[in-house]
Amino acid sequence: MIRVKVVGATGYGGIGIIELLLRHPEAKLVTLIAREDVGKTIAQVYPHLEGFCDLPILAADDPAADAPVDVVFFSTPDRVGMFDARAELEKGRKVIDYSGDFRFTTAEAYADYATRIGKDPVHASPDLLGSNAYGMVELHRDAIRQARVVGNPGCFACSCILGLAPAAKNRLVNPRSVICDCKSGISGAGKKLNAAHHYPQRYEQMNAYKLAGHQHVCEVERELSLQGGEPFTVTFTAQVVPVCRGIMSCLYGDLRRPMTEDEVVALYRDFYRDSPFVRVYGSTAAVGTMHVRGTNFCNLVVSVDQRTDRLRVVSYIDNLVKGQAGSALQVMNVMFGLPETTGLDHPGMYP
Repeated sequence: MIRVKVVGATGYGGIGIIELLLRHPEAKLVTLIAREDVGKTIAQVYPHLEGFCDLPILAADDPAADAPVDVVFFSTPDRVGMFDARAELEKGRKVIDYSGDFRFTTAEAYADYATRIGKDPVHASPDLLGSNAYGMVELHRDAIRQARVVGNPGCFACSCILGLAPAAKNRLVNPRSVICDCKSGISGAGKKLNAAHHYPQRYEQMNAYKLAGHQHVCEVERELSLQGGEPFTVTFTAQVVPVCRGIMSCLYGDLRRPMTEDEVVALYRDFYRDSPFVRVYGSTAAVGTMHVRGTNFCNLVVSVDQRTDRLRVVSYIDNLVKGQAGSALQVMNVMFGLPETTGLDHPGMYP
């Protein structure tokens, strides 16, 4: 049985991994850590867990918070895991971090990311970089299997990279022509209160944001460049729409040679033939965010605009599952030698 500690247990990412772990046949929740609601049980904060999980929420410095575990999920903002992961590793534990702290394998790559988002570019644990892995199982299974520290992908990055990796690998598109037009539900902003996310401000409101540069662009460009063996530069537009959860990323790239939709769909299906959570459809498929809600699936609708010789891929994920806690659990499964579908292979709810 894999014993689990969750740091940041009361945020959306924390409650997401708790919900998934309660279904996992090989995992046991042991310790929940948070800065707020200390002393309450998790079911007092989230009543839907009553009778399923009644663990107390502990402060990080509570002696009980150091009970023996095998893996620690850091559902925390940037610059938390990089300070606290070392102590967990020294106790023989594995670490899965939700933030950008361990998404990059060199101090230089981290500094580029941190500078773009206005954070301190100096990584607090640079010696841990290089032995860490990027937590996109579909592309990095072998590295994740060997790693003790894994940086979970960003939600937008997950949708874009899965949507474009086959095109990059097969050199289908001009690497400077790629456009990522991405829309997310409001839960992507997290649980922390913000006036811009109050109901009167958000209801019937759609807007683009971070046009000067979104933090997930670094991940998208790096992963596509690795797949394609050439530098990718993307135009990325993040937008928030008035729904609770889900991401729809409309991805475009100019084809290097004329291709039919059937040819591209075949390439995509071959690329993901060993990836149980990626489903590839042709352009007539009637799928949307509702069909991945609550699941770890990524649905890709692939089409070719032959009038413009442009590839178009629409990528659908649940930002809180495949874009966050589901990917993290998939990573845990791989790190511990379990089938990656364990505890995750279930449909969503409809409607």
